[in-house]
Formats: sequence, C-alpha cells, structure tokens
Amino acid sequence: MAKNFPIFSDGLFTSTGQSYNISAIIDPKFHIDIDAYDRQGPLYLSTIFAMIYGLNFACLTATVVHVFLFHGRDIWQLSKSAFKYKKMDYYNEQLQLPWWGVLLACGIAVFFTLPIGVITATTNKSPGLNVITEYIIGYLYPGFPVANICFKVYGYISMKQAITFLEDFKLGHYMKIPPRAMFMAQVVGTIISALEALGLVPSDHMFYDASVIWGLVGPRRIFGDLGHYSATNWFFLGGAVAPILVWLAHKAFPDKDWIRLISIPVLLSASLNMLPATAVNYTSWVVIGFASGFIAYRYHRDWWSRHNYVLSGALEAGLAFMAVFLYLCLGMWHVGLEWWGSESEGCPLASCPTAPGVFAKGCPTL
Repeated sequence: MAKNFPIFSDGLFTSTGQSYNISAIIDPKFHIDIDAYDRQGPLYLSTIFAMIYGLNFACLTATVVHVFLFHGRDIWQLSKSAFKYKKMDYYNEQLQLPWWGVLLACGIAVFFTLPIGVITATTNKSPGLNVITEYIIGYLYPGFPVANICFKVYGYISMKQAITFLEDFKLGHYMKIPPRAMFMAQVVGTIISALEALGLVPSDHMFYDASVIWGLVGPRRIFGDLGHYSATNWFFLGGAVAPILVWLAHKAFPDKDWIRLISIPVLLSASLNMLPATAVNYTSWVVIGFASGFIAYRYHRDWWSRHNYVLSGALEAGLAFMAVFLYLCLGMWHVGLEWWGSESEGCPLASCPTAPGVFAKGCPTL
C-alpha cells in the first residue's frame, strides 16, 4: 500500500494515493462523520510519517526508563533533601475540552518535566510529548480535533516551555546575567509572543494533520484495532527495553566508561524532526556537530568541559542569524538554489502523480 504514497511526506492519503479530503468527513459541529469516513475509506500515512510516530512512542518510554536506571538514585536523594529542608468548569463548545482534560494535561506536563529535563541537561536534546498527549486524549475523548489541540498545548507545550525557561536560566548563569533580569525577559517575551501568535494565527501543516489524525479520526482508527498501523505500538516496548540493554552492558563492563554515555532517548529523538526537516538538514547538523565536538574534545578537552554549552548556544545563534540573513538577501527576492538537496526525496520523480490513471510528462504510469 505504501508504494502509492510519497516516501517523504507529511500529507494524508487515501488507499489510492490521492490526498485525503478532510472536509468531507467533518459535520457542521466540527465532529467526525462516521458514514462519510467509511465511504471515503481509511486514512493512510507516508512511510516516514508512520515511522516518526513509532519512534515517538519508543522515545517516550526510553526516556522514562533511561532516567530511572541511570539517574534514579540521584533524583531520589535530591527529592529527599528537598522534602527535608522545605517543609473548572467545562470549556465552551469552541474549545471542546472538559475540565478533567485540562487537569490531566497539566499532570502529564508536571510528571515528564523532570525526566525530560534530565535528558536535556545531559545531552542538549529534548524528547517531546506531542504524540503521546495526542494519543491519550484521542482515546479518552475521540472525535474532537479542537480538544485534541488544546490538550496537546497544555500537556506538551507547557512542558516544553518549562524546559526552555530552564535552558535560558542555565545559559544566563554561564553568561553571568542576573536571575531577576532573566525572569523579566522571559515573562515579557512570553507575553509579546502570545499576543503576536494570537494576532497572526500562523498556519502549521503538521499541527493540522495531527489534529485530524489524533482528534478527528482518532488513534483507534489508525493505530488501534480499527487501523492499519497497530504494529507501531510495539515501539513502546522497544523503547523501554533498549535502555535496559545499555544499563546491563554498563553493569557487565564497568571499566568501559563509554557505554554509560549511550543515550537511547537521544538516538531516537534525533530523527523525530525529519518532518518538516529533510535529510540534508541532518547531514549538515551531523558534520558541524561532530567536527566541532571532536576537535574541541580531542585537542582542547579542558576548554570543552567548561564551554561546550556556550558553544552550543553560539551555533544556535549563528543558525538564527543566517536564517534571517538568507531571508533578507534571497527569500524576499524569491531567489532559490536548485540542487539535489532541495529535491523533496532526492529524486527527480518525487513529484510524480501517485494515483492510478494520472499521466504526467517524464513520470511512470501506475
């Protein structure tokens, strides 16, 4: 079936490879029309899209197990020290989310902030909760896409913003910026960005697709017993088992310090941005990151141990500067570069029709 779809795409498809007509399965109350859904047929994903969801499942369980095994004792000791020294109505119909959904989303954000914060602090890579929050509310409250979006925002974005705030404080500590000044900058920036987002309402294709997959259609019709992607649920088990294997290897060979440095959550989460990012984004990231890290660690190990976080911030600042610079110099004037890295799948036939009977010059006929 996957041969009918592009390999690398964030689109939603019918079994014949045509774009899925979402508007045809939505009733006037913005709820799924089951009869219309049955007439149009099941919703299908591209290969990379389905794999990314599976890796999300694995990354979530791997994060919890990895932190429990490698950092559980430290967390327990710090928690005991902390305790020792430091003694709604329903939303309106437009948002669709009941009060218990808000409380559950907040609970998920609070629970996962610590383990994901540990992974972020030690690896500078943050696993996300976007998929699992969509999965949970999709099962508990199916058929409500707006409620799914709100639950995702409260459960995932809240945790993500907490981690981002902590990253800011850590960078401010390195740069010797007073904590109160950092906090005021965060609060003012948050207020401005919220007003800007509310006024502009930026479009996000992946966010829209996720609301359809998890909210409107529901996980049961895609990843459950009524769907075609139920096998991806095995990624939950795989993600939980992988850190255990690393931990056992570390216990079996305690003299091999490098084994402890293997982080399964980082290995899994590294590929979760493949949509909308492409392979060329990852190759450039790997080359720059590996080259700078290897040189600094190999020849200036003392400097690397003190300034690696600052180096990471400098690389991110350079990326942001180049993004603005290229937009002002090239993007505004509609200047583009045609090369193999700009192809959607690195293949000149990637834009060919995937529906049977559709003809295009230079493309094969299905």
